[in-house]
Formats: sequence, structure tokens, C-alpha cells
Amino acid sequence: MPAEDAPILEFDPSPTAVIEPNETIDPIDIPPHVVLCFFQDVIEEVVSRHDGTEIDVLISEIGQNPVYEVGIGGQRLAIVHPGVGAPLAAAFLEELIARGCRAFVACGGAGVLVPDVALGHVIVPTTAVRDEGTSYHYMPASRTVEPSPAALAAIRETVQRHHVPFVEGATWTTDALYRETRDKVQRRVDEGCLTVEMEAAAFFAVARFRDVEFGQLLYAGDDLSGDAWDERDWRGHGEGRELLFRLAAEAVLLL
Repeated sequence: MPAEDAPILEFDPSPTAVIEPNETIDPIDIPPHVVLCFFQDVIEEVVSRHDGTEIDVLISEIGQNPVYEVGIGGQRLAIVHPGVGAPLAAAFLEELIARGCRAFVACGGAGVLVPDVALGHVIVPTTAVRDEGTSYHYMPASRTVEPSPAALAAIRETVQRHHVPFVEGATWTTDALYRETRDKVQRRVDEGCLTVEMEAAAFFAVARFRDVEFGQLLYAGDDLSGDAWDERDWRGHGEGRELLFRLAAEAVLLL
């Protein structure tokens, strides 16, 4: 299909847009290292345990999203929920970069596409299949986009140092969780995808465009590998969620 027939393919390489984050958002005194944590319960526990403080808020039509600062190992760390879905997550990432953040590791759950990946198993995405829309506004059309090499190396070093079993490979980023058809799942499995989620490709593309470090940790949540979807009560797996946050925090502070 020609680009003129599909607006999503009309990538514009202009470095500036009508609304530029750094023209509407002032830099603040904020930690350069950030964990984007999708687990609200873990955020609340970590902030309480480390006497964290709210230093700012990210605002959207769904309300205020606090940005917290905690001290870990004598280093400053920002923690924030990045929102759900590529467009909101990308916008929040843009706003954090404009505030002064420079290194990010995200941690969240993902659907499992292959059998025998146990609930809570740690997964390190080395590439993301771009089946969402946001990334196409940050880089030309391509099949995949990768995390930054330095962030990926820091994540590998951290999980190996703690002897945490993990697998690494591709993740499938899609906007439409209710259109993950059986045929599409099989296509993604055939090209090496281990997981499905909604943000990684957008995160990686924004980070590349803005020249910041970005990596991601996932843990195995619900299971899409069988004939029927298995929810596996993945939201109740507190131990796996807390472990993923600790790994993300250590990894990002290496950058």
C-alpha cells in the first residue's frame, strides 16, 4: 500500500512539532533515573517503605498521576506509573524527558504467547514488533524497534548478578487487546515473540528519538498460548511484581 493511502506511513523526520514538550514543560529538580512501574500496588509499597516524596504530577483527562522520589543505595530514583497503552505511555515519557529524566527501565506484566513460561517468570525484551500506532510517528516504518543497548546490558547484568532465571526475545506490541486473534498470535510466535503487551515499541521509539536510555523488564502474566485464554490470576502475583521492580531499580541506577 502506498504511503499516501495509509497516514500511519507518512513519517515526518522533522525534529520539532507544533507542541514541543520542552517548550511547554520546564525542567525541574528530578532524578535522572526513572522506573516506570505498571504495578500501582508496588509503587505504593515502595514509596511507603523508603519514605518517598511526591515531587510532581503527570496530568491527563484520567486525573493526576504522581511522580515520586525515593533514595535507594544512596542514589536518587524517580518512580511513576506510565499509564496504559502506547499513546499515553509515550506522552508521559516525553513529559518526563522534558523535566530532566535521562535513563528509564520499565517493569510490567505481559501476556505469554508460548507454552511452559511459568507465571511470574522474568522476560527481557530484546526487540518489539511494532503493531501499534505511536512508534510510527517517531521513526520510519519498520518491522521492529529495539531498546537502547546500554539499558539492555544493564538489565542483563542485574538479573544475572541476582541469579534470577530469565528468558529474552521479542515482544509483540499491539493497541488492540481484544483483537489478538489466534492466527495473529501464531504469526507472532513464528517470528519469535514470547509476549504481547501494549507499550514497548512506543517506549523504544520515543527513547531513540529523544536520545535517552530505555530498557524494559516483563513478567509472565496471563497465558495466550493454548486453545483458550488463561488469566492465571496474574494480578495477584505480588512476589513476582515486587521482584521485577527491584531488578528494574538496580538496572536503571547502573546507567
